[in-house]
Amino acid sequence: MPADPEKPRTTTMAKFLFTLWEGGGETPPILSVVRAVAEAGHAVTVLADDVLGPDVEAAGAIWVPWETAPNKSSYSPDQDLARDWEAKTPLGAFQRFRDGIAFGPSARYARDTLAQIRRDRPDVVVNPTLMFGAQAAAEAAAVPQALLLTCSYVVPGTGAAPYGSGWAPPRNLLERVRLKAMDKLALRLWGSGGPPLNAARSELGLAPVAHPLDQLHAAERFLVLTSETFDFPVPRLPANVRYVGPRLDDPAWAGRWTPPPGDKPLVLVGMSSTYMEQRDVLRRTAAALGELPVRALVTLGPALEPDALGTVPDNVTVVAAAPHAEVLRHASAVVTHAGHGTIIKALAAGVPIVALPMGRDQPDNAARAVAAGAGVALKPAAKVAAIRAAVADVLGTPGYAEGARRVARAIAAESTTDRALAELEALAADVRVAALR
Repeated sequence: MPADPEKPRTTTMAKFLFTLWEGGGETPPILSVVRAVAEAGHAVTVLADDVLGPDVEAAGAIWVPWETAPNKSSYSPDQDLARDWEAKTPLGAFQRFRDGIAFGPSARYARDTLAQIRRDRPDVVVNPTLMFGAQAAAEAAAVPQALLLTCSYVVPGTGAAPYGSGWAPPRNLLERVRLKAMDKLALRLWGSGGPPLNAARSELGLAPVAHPLDQLHAAERFLVLTSETFDFPVPRLPANVRYVGPRLDDPAWAGRWTPPPGDKPLVLVGMSSTYMEQRDVLRRTAAALGELPVRALVTLGPALEPDALGTVPDNVTVVAAAPHAEVLRHASAVVTHAGHGTIIKALAAGVPIVALPMGRDQPDNAARAVAAGAGVALKPAAKVAAIRAAVADVLGTPGYAEGARRVARAIAAESTTDRALAELEALAADVRVAALR
C-alpha cells in the first residue's frame, strides 16, 4: 500500500513492538503493516513464532521468538493450536479456539510480551485482536497499544452479526430478534474466556475485567484491516475503531508463478493456508473444473503435502503456492474457502468468487461477497455438479464481474494512502507529545 507523498514525515522515529502468532490468513496482513512501519524508518521488533522468523526479518524488523508462549516451528497440522477441524459442533470449535489460542495461553503470552516491553521500552505495542495476554501486558506496562483485526468487524455487543454466522444485517423484526438473542449468546461464550484472562491480569498486577472484550474497547486504537465498503455497517461501532483498508501483500512463501498456456478463462482455487481437512473439497473442485473449458490453478498452501489431490484433470494445475495478487491479474474467477485474504484480494482485483466457506470467519466473508453481487456461495459439501454449475454461472454472468469491479473501485479509493501506518504514527506522536508535557 503506497505511502502518501504529501504527508509530512515524522521528525522523530518511534519504537514499535508487534506481537504475532502464526494464524494462517491473519499473518500476511500484519506482516504487511510491519513492513510499512519499518520502511517508514521506525524501529520495529516482532515477537513471533519460529516459523515466522524469516518473514519478520524479510519485512525489515527484528524478530524475537516466543519463549514461554506457544511457538510453532512449522506449518504442520500437528502444531495447530486449536485443531478446530476436529470439533463436532460450532460450540466445540469455539472452545478449542478459546482454550488453544485466545485465552488458554494468556498468561504465557503476557509474560513474554511484558519481558520484551521491559527490554525494548517501545512507544507503541501493536497486538492482534485475539492476543489477549499480550494486550494485558501492554496495559500493565502503561504502553499505548493498537489492535489489528484482519477480517470484518464482528465483535459482539456492537450490533454486528456473530462471528462465523454469515448473517447479513437484519431486514425484519424476526431477524432483529434473532440477532439480539445470538448476540447475548456470543457475549456469554466470549465471557467464558474471562477466568484464564483474569488470572493472567492478576499475575500482571491488574484488576480483573468484567468481560474479556473490555480490553478491546480500552485500547487506544482498534484498526480494522478491511474495506469499509466491503463490510456490513456496524450499528454501535466503538470510538476507538478505525477502518484502514485491506493489506494485499502475498506471504513470503508464495513464490513465483508462470501462467499455464492457452487462452481459456483462468480460474484460481485456494482453500486456506492452514489445515482445515480441505483435501476433499479441493478434489471435488478440481473434478468440477475438469469438466469446464477453463484453465485451473489450484494452490495448496503450506499445510498440505504436494501430492494431496492425487491425479487431477489435464486442464488443472496444482502447485504448492503462487502469488495470488499476480495470478488474479489474469484470472476470471476464484473458487475459495472464503478466507478474508483470498476474498479481499480477489475483489480488489475485480475478480468474482465462488465461495465454499468451511468455518471460522469464512461464512461472514462469503455473505459480504454475495451481498456485493460479486459471487455465489455454496455449502462446503457441495457436489461436483453444483460446483461446476456455480463456476459456469459466475463466468457466464457479467453482473458478478461488475459487482467485483465495484468493490475494486471502492478499495482503490480507500487505499490511496496507507491509513494503518498513519494511525500508528499518530499514536506514536501522541506518546511523544505527552512525554514533553
